[in-house]
Amino acid sequence: MVSARTTHARRLFAGLPATYERVASVLSFGQDPRWRAFLVSRVPADAARVLDVAAGTGAVTRMAMRPGRHVVALDQSEPMLREAARRVASAGSAERPAFVLAQGERLPFPPGTFDAVTFTYLLRYVDDPAEVLRGLVDVVTPGGTIASLEFGVPPARVWRGAWWLYTRAALPLVGRLVSRAWFDVGRFLGPSISSYARRYPLEEQLRMWGKAGVHVTGVRRMSLGGGVVIWGVRAT
Repeated sequence: MVSARTTHARRLFAGLPATYERVASVLSFGQDPRWRAFLVSRVPADAARVLDVAAGTGAVTRMAMRPGRHVVALDQSEPMLREAARRVASAGSAERPAFVLAQGERLPFPPGTFDAVTFTYLLRYVDDPAEVLRGLVDVVTPGGTIASLEFGVPPARVWRGAWWLYTRAALPLVGRLVSRAWFDVGRFLGPSISSYARRYPLEEQLRMWGKAGVHVTGVRRMSLGGGVVIWGVRAT
């Protein structure tokens, strides 16, 4: 059964694929691509099988592609995956990832299938982040890498205040200038990020990773804390 939270996420992003990467970069002042690039840099060069969960339009997928590596892009949104495939084809790369339509909560792979798993902006959209994280870890081979990117709330008071004003006022306004779909996303993001940060502060997220069987090897707050990358290895 698909949860109400998952259904809402599908509807929220259904009208965004064609403009997603460009507008996301503008709304984040160019930081979103930088965060994604850092996320991909956490994947070992010798990881031959990489799963990109919540792949969206394939920004991380494309960054992760390299000769000799098999990349799988998984997302629950068919329009997003179609745009991801179009962008890969337009790039003219000889490498071709696989595209899988599925939910991050129900991965269609046996345990230990991949050498590395990345996921981006995923756990805010699921009912049980801890359970989903365990499922993500399960498909990584022991000793393999798992890495995530999520929005964060700046810890410093002055920047937190500026972030709050931007996400509550400017983000919906700028989104409205693009389209009604982006207005809805802009209105949704700030409260969603704040709610997740209250329920799962960074310390609790790290405990969740440990309980899922991950030895966390690094955490990077980026852009004053607006983005957070966590990475580690599955316990052997």
